[in-house]
Amino acid sequence: MQPARLVAYEVIAAVRESDAYANLLLPSRIQKAGLNSADAALATELTYGTLRMQGFYDKVIELVADRTVDKIDPAVLDVLRLGAHQLLATRVATHAAVNESVALASQVASRSATGFTNGVLRTISRSSLEEWQGWVQEETEGADEKLAVLHSHPAWVVRALRAALDAEGRADELEQLLQADNVAPKVNLAALPGLVDQADAAGLGDADAFSPIGFVLSGGDPLGVTERFGGRVRVQDEGSQLAALALSRAEPVVAGERWLDLCAGPGGKAALLAAEARLGGAELTANELVPARAGLVRNALAGVPGEVPVLELDGTTIGDTHPAAFDRIMLDAPCTGLGALRRRPEARWRKTPNDVAELSVLQGKLFDAAFGALKPGGILAYVTCSPHLGETLGTVNGALARWGDSLEQLPTREVLEGIAANPLDVGGDGRTVQLWPHRHGTDAMFIALFRKN
Repeated sequence: MQPARLVAYEVIAAVRESDAYANLLLPSRIQKAGLNSADAALATELTYGTLRMQGFYDKVIELVADRTVDKIDPAVLDVLRLGAHQLLATRVATHAAVNESVALASQVASRSATGFTNGVLRTISRSSLEEWQGWVQEETEGADEKLAVLHSHPAWVVRALRAALDAEGRADELEQLLQADNVAPKVNLAALPGLVDQADAAGLGDADAFSPIGFVLSGGDPLGVTERFGGRVRVQDEGSQLAALALSRAEPVVAGERWLDLCAGPGGKAALLAAEARLGGAELTANELVPARAGLVRNALAGVPGEVPVLELDGTTIGDTHPAAFDRIMLDAPCTGLGALRRRPEARWRKTPNDVAELSVLQGKLFDAAFGALKPGGILAYVTCSPHLGETLGTVNGALARWGDSLEQLPTREVLEGIAANPLDVGGDGRTVQLWPHRHGTDAMFIALFRKN
């Protein structure tokens, strides 16, 4: 059996069995298996492609097997999903996809599963992707439900994305967004300001469309790049770069300012803020409740000279422990992550509407705590990697209602337009900014800036 397929299966199974994160597990499995660059690329495509399109493949498998997927042994189902992806979305030869899947089924399931796997995949192979798309849609009722199965998103997520786009008057972009969620993102790099010669960084790839410190990796291993620059060049989505710069460059920095990254894990924005603070003579403190993630923050900060304290406090208490202590606060709030489905495709299958309700309560508590820790006249950036209205405008409007005239919205779009290398096509009234994968090529990052009066 080709090792790339075995690695892909192991990661997919771990995602199902133990809620593993593919983006964290896959690199270590590739390294452990000693895959060459070609096999590593195949394992990556098979893993992410299968996880992204799992919902669609399940419907195809159900049509062929004449049973719901919950009636199929989970290990066999993983093999079938992996095989379906090879048959319908890659150039892998049909005989190779089927034969390797049958061999894999013989290893992970009973002997009887091999015949079942062979039959299902050979049936799938006899029709084109377009034919299966048509048949699956015929078996599905409702406009959102048809889009959900065709583009492999839960229906509730489709409805949430439609609502978020409609808030900008752009609901007609929904299918473009769903398609963008299923395309592998480019590798974006951030060159930390003041720590990297921009000429050296420019050799890494083309400049980002919007971030003035960003580049798109032209090729090679991104881990090797970050190691070569000692952590001063980092892998970071362009939207995350813009979110951090919106806070640090909202207005000129005054030497001696104190900044806080309240929910700092895993540390990408903290490293960028630390570099920006160093340039302006400010001091950054990072906070992360979970010890393991706090360790990731410390690692991320290692490339920035100087000491950046990393606290391990409950963020909802920061207003009590550090009242009116900080001039600028980054609140990158815990969220559903629906804005990063390109990078973490399994997240779409793990989240539910109940998660939104629970997280929005936490987001409100963290906002209030951050507001309490902010000095009068200070700036707060509220950021989520989710476009769900309950986590974006819902949280913002709730905070405005609670704090009244003491909380002032700043013109976030104007701030970002002053930072971005090219014009941003942003909807809404300009007080908040929602970035989009299909429109900006970034994660769906939401950014809102406030001042404490």
